[in-house]
Amino acid sequence: MSIEARIKELGIELPPAPPKGGIYKPVVIVGTMAYVSGHGPYLADGTMSKGRVGSDLTLAQGQAAARACGLAILATCKNELGSLDRIKRVVKSLGMVNSAPDFYDHPKVINGYSELFAQVFGADHGIGARSAVGMGPLPGNIAVEIEVIFELV
Repeated sequence: MSIEARIKELGIELPPAPPKGGIYKPVVIVGTMAYVSGHGPYLADGTMSKGRVGSDLTLAQGQAAARACGLAILATCKNELGSLDRIKRVVKSLGMVNSAPDFYDHPKVINGYSELFAQVFGADHGIGARSAVGMGPLPGNIAVEIEVIFELV
């Protein structure tokens, strides 16, 4: 089943591709690899999920923000690649959590993103190498930022 068909089957609606927040390319393709710039939790209404996980936001809200990052990444890739069916697999992801100083469950937050990609691409192709780290403030006080490297077909 194609990725585009799988997204429809799952009932997932992608937000519009988020606007760029600086001077960079959202996706750079080198050979069969697509390097996707960091994406925040961009929501369909054009807002971002904001706050520090562990103080302003709960773990569940952080996971929802990470999932929103994944949806924004998919929207950007569809826009930049023409079709999500060009994606073969997730190679590596970096998840950054805007966290309270005493919050230590960064990997659990980023699971919100990883679970989405496992659903969309399947466990064999949707789960790659991953890092999940806590950060001081992220740009605009967004809750989560995620970047990813994909292998393309």
